[in-house]
Amino acid sequence: MNPLLLEAAAILAIAFVSNISPFFGASYTFFATLDLILTGFTPANFLVVVFFSAAGAALGKLVIYYGAFGLRRFLIGNKNVQLIGRNASTRMFYAVLFVTAFMPILPLDDFIYIGAGATSVSLSAMGAVTFGAKLLKSAVEIGVEFTVLKDVIQVFTFSNIWATIAVTAGFMGLGILIYQLDWEALVKRYLHIELDRGRPADEGAQTI
Repeated sequence: MNPLLLEAAAILAIAFVSNISPFFGASYTFFATLDLILTGFTPANFLVVVFFSAAGAALGKLVIYYGAFGLRRFLIGNKNVQLIGRNASTRMFYAVLFVTAFMPILPLDDFIYIGAGATSVSLSAMGAVTFGAKLLKSAVEIGVEFTVLKDVIQVFTFSNIWATIAVTAGFMGLGILIYQLDWEALVKRYLHIELDRGRPADEGAQTI
């Protein structure tokens, strides 16, 4: 098989697996950057790692969406899930989705996908927005990480694995705590924004 195709498949798989678990702590762009360092920088290699890491990350969010959809009867009572469902047709929703999908380190878009899955929000527009954000995120992060790490010989050690596990556990705990907060009340209090209180969160929504 073509080495470039093998490289693309590996990057896609790593990015996908790194994004199927809510609040996962591993950086898929870091692994993509390692691959770029090992294979050597060329414009073609850079485009491959950027595109396939973004595609894998966007596809991984579908697992979170459908996982929340399967657990919707347990999640639908959460105020923040209802808030996401009520505002899913607004421009602000997609703006927030883009920003959270682009942000480094914190997987805040997982919150959006959990709420969207539990309330059966349409995936078509969400997928397009997420892929665009992940494409930009991959290009920026991989470019920066390559510049910083290209001269570092030992960039992944045993201790880094345990650090990843610790960060993952921390993000999961933080994610659960954040979902217990009343986002709508916080937005009203600190941003003075009145959010949509229209149709019920699970009424009239479609998955495709």
